[in-house]
Amino acid sequence: MTIKITSRLKAISVSVLALALAACSGGGDKGSKASETPAVEAPSSTPIVEILPELQSREYAVYGGVARIGFMNVEADGNALDIKFEFKNNGRGPTVNETLVLADDGTPLSWDITGNTTFGSAISESLSIKDGVANWQSAAGPGEADYAPGTIYVDQNGGPFGAYIYARALLADADQTIPALPGGQINLKRVEDFTFPKTGDKGTIYALNGISLNPTYLMMTEDYQPLSFFSPRFAVLPEKYEADQEALRDRAAELNAQRFETIAETYTHNYDRPVRIKNVRVFDAETMTLGEPASVLLNGQHIKSIDELNASGDNEVLIDGAGGTLIPGLYDMHGHMSDNAAIMNVLAGVTSVRDMGNENAVLGSLIEKINSGRLIGPRITRSGFIEGKSATNNTTSGIIAATQEEALEHVRMYGETGDFHQIKIYSSVKGEWVPAMAAEAEKYGMRVAGHVPAFSKPDEMIEAGYDEITHINQLMLGWVLDRDEDTRTLFRITGMKRFADLDLNSDKVRATMDLMVEKGIAVDPTTVIHETAMTGRNGIVRAGTVDYIDNMPVSVQRGSRQAMLNVADETEDKAYRAAFEVIIDTLSMLHDRGVLIVPGTDMGGAFELHRELELFQRFGMTNPEILRRGSYDMASYLGVDAELGTIEAGKLADFFLVPGNPTEDIRAIKTISMVVADGRIYFPSEIYPEFGIKPFTDIPEVKE
Repeated sequence: MTIKITSRLKAISVSVLALALAACSGGGDKGSKASETPAVEAPSSTPIVEILPELQSREYAVYGGVARIGFMNVEADGNALDIKFEFKNNGRGPTVNETLVLADDGTPLSWDITGNTTFGSAISESLSIKDGVANWQSAAGPGEADYAPGTIYVDQNGGPFGAYIYARALLADADQTIPALPGGQINLKRVEDFTFPKTGDKGTIYALNGISLNPTYLMMTEDYQPLSFFSPRFAVLPEKYEADQEALRDRAAELNAQRFETIAETYTHNYDRPVRIKNVRVFDAETMTLGEPASVLLNGQHIKSIDELNASGDNEVLIDGAGGTLIPGLYDMHGHMSDNAAIMNVLAGVTSVRDMGNENAVLGSLIEKINSGRLIGPRITRSGFIEGKSATNNTTSGIIAATQEEALEHVRMYGETGDFHQIKIYSSVKGEWVPAMAAEAEKYGMRVAGHVPAFSKPDEMIEAGYDEITHINQLMLGWVLDRDEDTRTLFRITGMKRFADLDLNSDKVRATMDLMVEKGIAVDPTTVIHETAMTGRNGIVRAGTVDYIDNMPVSVQRGSRQAMLNVADETEDKAYRAAFEVIIDTLSMLHDRGVLIVPGTDMGGAFELHRELELFQRFGMTNPEILRRGSYDMASYLGVDAELGTIEAGKLADFFLVPGNPTEDIRAIKTISMVVADGRIYFPSEIYPEFGIKPFTDIPEVKE
């Protein structure tokens, strides 16, 4: 799992998390009414119940955004459970089957989980407790530990009902806190009573803590039966409450937002006088040079001056840079923002994000709260997501076109707001609509980017008016697939195996590259998500996480050891690995030809953006070139380089401080001691413990 986890429903498995990260039609967490949100109660010192609630068979519907996307059925027989959970979104999703037996205290004695993740990776997880020893096997690998009653195993790939299993056991615990396997502990806190607006039924919301970076919300009836599992983007609840599912998701968003608003209020440093950052070396992203030791003076949101090392003034706040390097704020050019992703990006020095598709009202609310300082987050550039109606599509964004005219109406809607940098076209849009869509977007000064629509070729979309291709596989699939092969499904991922046999010197490849050069087409390759999909294997820490994973909570560490795709055998393993190398070779050729490669992740940004930039070394870029590409080049590409992209007098104070020198070792950008975004100052090491993350470096010395 990665940093982008916002609830149990995103933490239950890599399959669900991968949906949120890679659907390309993602949605942020919703707006807040913090003043109406009650404080979470601390665990009591006595059991909430004396007798555990009876396990009952139940049926649930799964809702994502505006659509019903799946189901969860629970069959109970005494202390034994049989659970089936499935959803599908944009042609992909997990299927999870669970059988388990609980002890009398509610903790699992045995647990078998099978199925597949969103991208098809096989799930084979098991727990067995015998003779005081717990043995388990998960995607992260095997484990064994001495077991004492009252300890609970936390699954890696189970469905949402696991949250109730934990909560049920915690209800009868003395302080609602139980040691967990493979590590840590979990606890249960009562949040509030909730009334369903449409039906008038009542329930009580509880927060389950310790599983992921953020609380997991579930609702129980007055007799402690499971009623719902929910987050800002998902709701699992009986079908009779369909009309109330959005209100419930909104409430989750409000609870999340209160937490993040409290963090912002506590840890944002705003000073009422000038701030001088002493003893730093400034990286000039335009010239790609590292300056001599200096001091940088801030006045409000802006940089007032860059002065000699020992410069000083009256009534200044002094921050000791300790000889570190100041780097302009980085850009993730392929994000799907939420309040959790927003703060994690800023703490990682990613102070600007191009959102590539979201629930529009949700994102608008998030942007307003970031701009006002109520939430910590990056500057967000918006893309207007448009998808076509098809049998494989149930996108949660709601912006779906059944006809060309509907698609054009969506373009006009985005254009008339004046808030959208570009439109982003998704896989079920018909290729023949694109010329008209692109022409309409141009009227409003909007660019055109996106997937290559199913049954179309990249050359056709470039001729039709694309300015940028989204995802390198979308470009390359046009060279290896027949026209009738459907990329609206998981096949657009699994079909990448064919890259292994691709001749990059072939006429079709060279023709596309020639056209990209002629038309000035950029590519947003999201290299890191392809690396994750094609080289990640169960039980092995994936390459992109090795530098930071030991600082993460246990659940995140386990997620880093799970494959995204199902790799059937050694032959397929070799094919995927070889195909990824062909991706690297393709991007190297594009870079050599002068095609602009923009850094984006589709994996939440933050630490993943660091890895994306690190991979740019493999395209033939030097560390200074990479730092420029991630900052100044992207500010120029988005037309905001008058205020951003470099650290110089008169520009916005938007940069981060690292103890090392990333011009020599690009990995130095992963250890950040301070971030300044629009003049607001953050020390990541103060904030990371709120998420169970061990800080990476010391907090700079500050003299007020």
